[in-house]
Amino acid sequence: MRVLGIDCGTQYTGYGVIELGAKGDLLFLTCGAIKLSTRVPLSARLATIFSRLSVIISDHQPDEVAIEDVFYALHVKSAFKLGQVRGVAMLAASSAGLTVAEYAPLSVKSAVVGYGRAEKHQVQHMVQRLLKLPELPEPPDAADALAIAICHIHHAQTSALQTANR
Repeated sequence: MRVLGIDCGTQYTGYGVIELGAKGDLLFLTCGAIKLSTRVPLSARLATIFSRLSVIISDHQPDEVAIEDVFYALHVKSAFKLGQVRGVAMLAASSAGLTVAEYAPLSVKSAVVGYGRAEKHQVQHMVQRLLKLPELPEPPDAADALAIAICHIHHAQTSALQTANR
C-alpha cells in the first residue's frame, strides 16, 4: 500500500508519500511542501496546489490519499480558505481515481506520537524515527503530511486485522 498524505494550508501545503513494505515496515518515498505566496490571488494558489499535487500523484502513483480533517479555527475567513485548499486536494486525488480518507488532528497525533495534543516538534521526531530518516523531515508541514500517511496506514492495518478476526 502506497499512501500520499497531505497537510493542507494556504501558505504551505505539505505532502509525503510512504509505502507499507512487505514485512510491515514503513518506507519513505518523498516529502516536501508546496509554498504559496500570499501576494498571489487565492484562485491562482488553488490552481498551483491542484497542478503540483496532480504531478506528485502521477510521479509516485499512490494507492490512496489521506488528508487532515477540518479542525476548529479562530477566524472564519481562514477556515473558509483552508476548506477551499482541502477541496482542491480532494479534487486532485479524485481526478486520479483515488479514494481520500480524512483524519482528525488528534487522531493523527495519537497514531504517530501516542498523545493527541503533541507539539509539532514531537510529531517531526516520531516521523523521523518511524521512517528511519537520517534527519528531521522539513518543513514541519511535510512532517505533518507524513504523519497523516502513517496514521492512514496504521488505521488500514487495524481495519484489516479486525476484518480478518470476524
